Amino acid sequence: MRTTVASLHAELVRYGLVAWTAGNVSGRVPGEDLFVIKPSGVSYDELTPESMVVCDLDGNLVEGDHAPSSDTAAHAYVYRHMPHVGGVVHTHSTYASAWAARGEPIPCVLTAMADEFGGDIPVGPFALIGDDSIGQGIVATLDGHRSPAVLMRNHGVFTIGKDPKAAVKAAVMCEDVARTVHVARQLGEPLPIKPEHIDRLYDRYQNVYGQRSPR
Repeated sequence: MRTTVASLHAELVRYGLVAWTAGNVSGRVPGEDLFVIKPSGVSYDELTPESMVVCDLDGNLVEGDHAPSSDTAAHAYVYRHMPHVGGVVHTHSTYASAWAARGEPIPCVLTAMADEFGGDIPVGPFALIGDDSIGQGIVATLDGHRSPAVLMRNHGVFTIGKDPKAAVKAAVMCEDVARTVHVARQLGEPLPIKPEHIDRLYDRYQNVYGQRSPR
């Protein structure tokens, strides 16, 4: 998991989702009450499997030579309260964070949004960094919601997934649709997609799209 989490941070840089040392990826360790997360304030080009830190589900450092990310308490809260989640990602990606600064959900006006998010991308409450307040907001907002992404008001994006790679994909797609919907609004009011069509698109993408193992 250290190797997986370290390598996935490069994807945040590759897709332009982070600046300087901001942002982080974490991954739950299968079969253990532990997760791996990026160390605080370490440059992306200096990240290695060995520099990743291991924490328990209360956010306490278990293994590693660095202090864990300042968002560790938020990640830990998500893992404690959402046992199906295997990966969490946080970014301040430009367009999605602009929606967060406005406190405005991204409306589902693209088939790609219906596919990936199953509806609007919701906004979570304002919360200060340092304790599990952000985690509480993430869980409260995404509980019962199909979206794997939440825009935390005045802050940025948090995404969840069955594993760290899925959470990174959600962060990439969140920024992509945030940008496209923003551009669309410069041209006029985007047209909504009917809820029943969103349901059909979401079901197809989640259950039919892509390569499937032979039954």
